Amino acid sequence: MVPFKPKVLYQHTATLIENKLYILGGSDSNDQFVGKTFFYLDVSVPFDTQKLLWQDLSNVDLVPPHALATSVKGGVNNDTLFLYGGMSPDNTMALVYTFDSRAILWDHPNMPKIVGSKFELTGVNNNGKMYLWGGANDTTYFNDMLILDTINLSWGKGSLDNAPTPRCDYGATLLPNNNIIYIGGSNFSVVYDPDTLNVSQGSALALNEVYLYDTINDNWSIKVTSGKIPSNRAAFSTVLGLDGQRIIIFGGYFKNPGYLDTTLYVLDLTNFNWYIPKISGKIPNPRVYHKADVIGKFMVISFGYGPNKQAESDILLLDISNNEEYIWTTKFDPSVPNLSSSPPSTLPSPSTLSPSTLSPTTLSSSNLPLQSPSPSNKLVIIGTSVAFLVGGIILTVGGFFLYKWNKNKLNRKNIIRIQGNEN
Repeated sequence: MVPFKPKVLYQHTATLIENKLYILGGSDSNDQFVGKTFFYLDVSVPFDTQKLLWQDLSNVDLVPPHALATSVKGGVNNDTLFLYGGMSPDNTMALVYTFDSRAILWDHPNMPKIVGSKFELTGVNNNGKMYLWGGANDTTYFNDMLILDTINLSWGKGSLDNAPTPRCDYGATLLPNNNIIYIGGSNFSVVYDPDTLNVSQGSALALNEVYLYDTINDNWSIKVTSGKIPSNRAAFSTVLGLDGQRIIIFGGYFKNPGYLDTTLYVLDLTNFNWYIPKISGKIPNPRVYHKADVIGKFMVISFGYGPNKQAESDILLLDISNNEEYIWTTKFDPSVPNLSSSPPSTLPSPSTLSPSTLSPTTLSSSNLPLQSPSPSNKLVIIGTSVAFLVGGIILTVGGFFLYKWNKNKLNRKNIIRIQGNEN
């Protein structure tokens, strides 16, 4: 049997549901829509990026050819793929499509059409709501916040007060404190060099400021960044570090001058300082219009356009389990990461979060390494144990004689206890 070979190159969607990374839509190497293309990668088992076993589901796909849409996982059981917007040559394409990952079934829900379609935006799911900020259509850039309730299938809108300027192709990630961070982007038609990804016409937006949208209180705030601020860029990817304290960005088209010695930057969320992490392994070329997901201990980058892309795998793996050194690798291991080297998070504790805001890789206390007691602690433990043993013997002997005395006393008063009712 011939393995399935995807035609998609970039501008697709990637949605992680349970142990499957679903890839939908996009454009090919000739900048043409790839047609009805839907497949997944099983991430419950180890794999090598040089030997990917894609599972084709294109025969059940009812979504017209499209690109630059956005998707999230949502629904009543948080196992449904929701697709919004995008560009399509088919004018019958619906605004929203859903894919039931258990029934393997596509649908387009009947919803009130109070909003229009946009593309080049990033959907973020929090507590069953899909937050859709900014984006563009054929004539306009936007900065409004659309909110799709994926449980009740209804639309809402968020605040525009202090919202960032209109843009598309930005980075967006949900933080542990229920804020969504928005970074960079573009608000002009851009032409970039395919070999360097440097902008040759138009512009990209600066990363010296980032924007926070509070999904609980429906308000915006701005944070000024410092450190090794990346050059203006857009069409890059962002993920939250495993400790919840940092944002990792990869790739994107950029505007000189800037830091050209890395494809990776990290934003420390405790002080909003940018820095270049230590990296080992074979460093890949940068990409644009790719997707990135955190799966286990890896930042998993799917597809994307970039220099010499044909020589690299469709999937890139960055091991982010050690904040002191990130490692590019070709081997995927689905085991839970060991975060013992990471400092404790200063963001709100998991006890303040709803279950849906916790990632699948969140560790319980049973996963954490146990510490052996020091010699001084051993003496304390032994002494305490002896004291408890002696005390227990005294209580047992005393209790026996007290029992005998009480039994004789009860017999003298002709009081009878019913077995099973003793307290």
